[in-house]
Amino acid sequence: MKVILVNGGPHKNGCVHTALEEVAKTLNEEGIETEIFWIGNKPIAGCIACKNCVKTHKCVFDDVVNEFVEKAKDVDGFIFGSPVHYAGATGAITSFMDRVFYSAFNGGKGDRFLFKPAATVISARRAGTTATYDQLNKYFGITQMPIISSRYWNMVHGATPEDVKQDKEGMQIMRILGRNMAYYLKCIEAGKEKGIELPKQEETEFTNFIR
Repeated sequence: MKVILVNGGPHKNGCVHTALEEVAKTLNEEGIETEIFWIGNKPIAGCIACKNCVKTHKCVFDDVVNEFVEKAKDVDGFIFGSPVHYAGATGAITSFMDRVFYSAFNGGKGDRFLFKPAATVISARRAGTTATYDQLNKYFGITQMPIISSRYWNMVHGATPEDVKQDKEGMQIMRILGRNMAYYLKCIEAGKEKGIELPKQEETEFTNFIR
C-alpha cells in the first residue's frame, strides 16, 4: 500500500514539507509506503475548460499535473498539503488540483481517485487554516473519496520549519492523521480479502436548470 503526499508549498523543504514528513514517518511505521511529491515553484496554468482531456485522457498542458495523475494510478491514498495565502490555498495548488481532478474525471480515469482515502494538511503562521482546509476537502467530496481526519483539524502553525516542529499539538495531529490513514487503508485491504465489492456506480446525471 502506498500514500502520496503532495507538497503544494513554494518551498521544497518548508513548513508544509515538515508537516507532511511527520505524517509520512508515521505511515512508514505502520507499514505504508510513502512518497512526498513537490509540485515545484514554477508557474502552473489554471484549467481553461478546453475538455481536451476527454479525448486524450490527459491535460493539454503537459506538466507536473500529468506527471502526478500518472503516478496516481498506483497509489492507494492521498494527502494534499498547502500553506495559507490570504486565508486560502495557494494559487499553485489550486490550479494544480483543479486540473488534476478535472482531467482525471473527464479523461475517464476516475478509478485513480474513486473510493481512495484522502486528506488535507494546512500550514499557516497564524490564521486562515480552516478556510483553506474547507476549500481543499471539497475536491475529495465531489470525487467519492473518503476524507480522513485527525483529532483536530489537520493543521500546523509556524513561520519556519523549526517553528512547526515546536508546534507539539500540530505535530501530534500529523501523527494521528498518519495512523488514521493507515488504519483505513488496512480496512480496505481486509475488505478486499473478504470479497467485499465497491459500491455500484450509476451513470452520471447532469441537470441543467436553464431550459
